[in-house]
Amino acid sequence: MSVHSAGIILYRFIESKLQVMLVHLGGPFWAKKDDGAWSIPKGIYEKDEDPLAAAKREFREETGREVDGMFIDLGEVKQPSRKIVHAWALKHDFDTSKIVSNLFRLEWPPKSGSIQQFPEADRAQWFEVQEAREKILRGQRTFLERLIVQLGYTPENAGASHYFE
Repeated sequence: MSVHSAGIILYRFIESKLQVMLVHLGGPFWAKKDDGAWSIPKGIYEKDEDPLAAAKREFREETGREVDGMFIDLGEVKQPSRKIVHAWALKHDFDTSKIVSNLFRLEWPPKSGSIQQFPEADRAQWFEVQEAREKILRGQRTFLERLIVQLGYTPENAGASHYFE
């Protein structure tokens, strides 16, 4: 049985350049990693749960903020872990300095018997889409590509200030 996860990727345009908001994965494993250590805010949902409602809940849990609006369905992608992620995009500005993530418990250091708490997301940041391709987890890059296609965004039309604003 596959595990299903749902998430939301925020996007905006600054000087007509497409930016996406990603969260850095929390916990000691990811602490010193940067490229390939960022994700869309997402989490697991149950079979009988509405995936978009779950994505909104997970966004709130990982950022401390609620979002709503006209969502763009980016479909599903099977991750290397075999987890199936369903994502939506939403045009929305967001102050990344104010995220407050929920916590998870982990024995750390391993086999120490000491249980510590870590945030699921330790920070959030806006990235221009080209840089986001390097930062995001490899299995989630497809969502960036689908967003670019849905928006009809290309680096050539990014300079047209009237195009996306």
